[in-house]
Amino acid sequence: MAEDISENGESLFEAPPMAEQERMVEAILFATAEPITVRELESRMPHGCDAREALEHLRKRYEGRGVHVAKVGDAWAIRTASDLSFLMQKETVETRKLSRAAVETLAIIAYHQPVTRAEIEEIRGVSVSRGTVDQLLEMEWIRFGRRRMTPGRPVTFVVTQEFLDHFGLESARDLPGLKELRSAGLLESRPPPSLPDPMGDEDEDDDQTELFDDE
Repeated sequence: MAEDISENGESLFEAPPMAEQERMVEAILFATAEPITVRELESRMPHGCDAREALEHLRKRYEGRGVHVAKVGDAWAIRTASDLSFLMQKETVETRKLSRAAVETLAIIAYHQPVTRAEIEEIRGVSVSRGTVDQLLEMEWIRFGRRRMTPGRPVTFVVTQEFLDHFGLESARDLPGLKELRSAGLLESRPPPSLPDPMGDEDEDDDQTELFDDE
C-alpha cells in the first residue's frame, strides 16, 4: 500500500513521540515470553517508529532496577536482575545432570564455535558419541551451523540463543572463566582440554558434572 505523502513531500503520518515508543517496546517485551528482535518489535509498532532507539532509552531507565532490558544474541528481553535471581528460586530445584563428555563438548562448542565434530574430537582427544550431540541438540543449547568449505563439507556446531538466554549472556564473547562458572555452582569438574581459563583456576577430580536448571 502506498504511503500517504503531503504536497511538500513529507509523510502525513508522524511517528509517536519517543516516550510513547518506549512504552510500546516495554509493553511488548513484558508480554513476550521469548526474546524478540528489533525487526519484530518494529513490525508491531506504528509506521516510522525506531525500536532500537526506544530500546536504548528503556535500557537506561531500567538500570539498577529489579529487572533490566537484556540483549540475548540479536534479540531483546526483560530479565530479572542477576543479583536478585535467588528470589525466583523455588525449594524444588530440578538438577539436570550431564555427563563429562556432554559438558566438555558443550564447552568446546561455546568457546571454539563454529566447530566440527572432528575438531571437537581433536580438542578432547577422544571420539564424540552421537548420543552426546543429540542430547545437547534436544536441550536446544547447540544447533547446526554452516558447512565448512573443505572436503566432505562437514557441518559445524554453534551455541543457540536458548543457551545464551539460560546463562544470561549477550553473546558467546561474554562467556565466563572456569572459576566464575564454579563459584556460580554451574561447573564442578576438570576443564576440558583447550578450554580457556582466564581465571587460572586449578583442576578438580569430580566424577560427575552438574548443570542446574532452575524452574
